[in-house]
Amino acid sequence: MRILVVEDEAPLADAIARGLRREGMAVDVAYDGESGHEKSSVTRYDVVVLDRDLPGMSGDELCGEILSSGALTRVMMLTASSGIEDRVEGLSLGADDYLAKPFAFPELVARVRALARRATPATPPLLTARDVELDPARRTVRRGGQPVELTRKEFGVLEVLLAAKGSVVSSEELLERVWDENADPFTTTVRVTVMTLRKKLGEPGIIDTVVGSGYRVPTAGSAEG
Repeated sequence: MRILVVEDEAPLADAIARGLRREGMAVDVAYDGESGHEKSSVTRYDVVVLDRDLPGMSGDELCGEILSSGALTRVMMLTASSGIEDRVEGLSLGADDYLAKPFAFPELVARVRALARRATPATPPLLTARDVELDPARRTVRRGGQPVELTRKEFGVLEVLLAAKGSVVSSEELLERVWDENADPFTTTVRVTVMTLRKKLGEPGIIDTVVGSGYRVPTAGSAEG
């Protein structure tokens, strides 16, 4: 999942980003409302973690811009105020969730994951292809009933490919969904990650390369070749 953190307190923004990345999420950071607006205008995010009290373009304004864009992006507002009136006001602006500072990081992660599920089409509890099973909630992968240990990026790539249900996913889309804005679009990182993922999943292979287009995991109803 792709997350944008918009927070003008740089140490806090960076700490949130590091923590979410450890949870396997692709995270971009903006330190003011204007750059947050720019990033959210060009990239599809599942969730924006948004400080309400931003200088310049406020969190309230940015929330309104995201809503008016028609994107499926979910907004979690952060604020130093824990009063009921502030929470009601924040939610009335269209935010999907509201968390007061200071907060417990595990709670932030749980809420972000819940919002991300609402930002994307419903997926089954298990994503499967042949004898491969991926559990998004538990973040586990099994093949033939045996656990397969994957890195966060390998897991993310496999999750995107399985969720595509046989459709081709381009390298650019994998970069966007699994990595973040710091990924070099001309790098071979996607190809290398797919290569190591294939090795770990073993034979017979389930990931096809579609020359000039990307990758896919064929399903029973998708065209072969």
